[in-house]
Amino acid sequence: MGKLLIVDDDQALRRLMHLELSETYEVIGTGEPEQGLALALEHRPDAILLDLRMPKYSGYELCQTFTSFSRTQPIPVVIVSGEGGAQTKEHCKQLGAAAYFEKPVDFDALKTCLKGIIKTSRYVSRTEVRVRLRVLLKLRGKDAHANDFDEVATTENVSLTGFLCTCNKELSIHSMVDVYMASRGGERVGKVEIVHAETKAAPLYRYGCRFTEKNGPWVLQ
Repeated sequence: MGKLLIVDDDQALRRLMHLELSETYEVIGTGEPEQGLALALEHRPDAILLDLRMPKYSGYELCQTFTSFSRTQPIPVVIVSGEGGAQTKEHCKQLGAAAYFEKPVDFDALKTCLKGIIKTSRYVSRTEVRVRLRVLLKLRGKDAHANDFDEVATTENVSLTGFLCTCNKELSIHSMVDVYMASRGGERVGKVEIVHAETKAAPLYRYGCRFTEKNGPWVLQ
């Protein structure tokens, strides 16, 4: 059973989340945002559900702490907030949030999101540091329909052994893809295996990629 940490000062919402999610996850909750980091370090949850507006504390700051501190960086942070607006959502994305849900919560959509991001976060070892970094790559190989493709992809995070990226080509799990830097004259980095795939938002797909061969420049050494 997976594990979730909820940081929200709304006790009623914490109870509702527990009722909705406890069949699938062990749910740990706190209404004290200053306890959030300590609980994340103690319990090592698979994901963190975080409110933005709490008394005497900014959820933005806590989100940045979770996504920048090396021991919590691999844990996806999902914002659950009463605030809306494209600017707020974009700011949270820039801070490293994996997803954003407005209150009242659509729990079916939240469960689907959690399933996807937890699977994605597990494709790379929890002991390996991942860096949230946007890098333009070129991917070449055979798509899911056995057609040749040459496509630009953008990473969401990178590690020594792989990366998470989005592109608009449908690729098959376990397929092998050649990787090139979109800059630096298109130098070849190596070859990756597609170890995870999901539809992000049509026509975009998100892929977890793991190097099987690395013989060129990479952003982490």
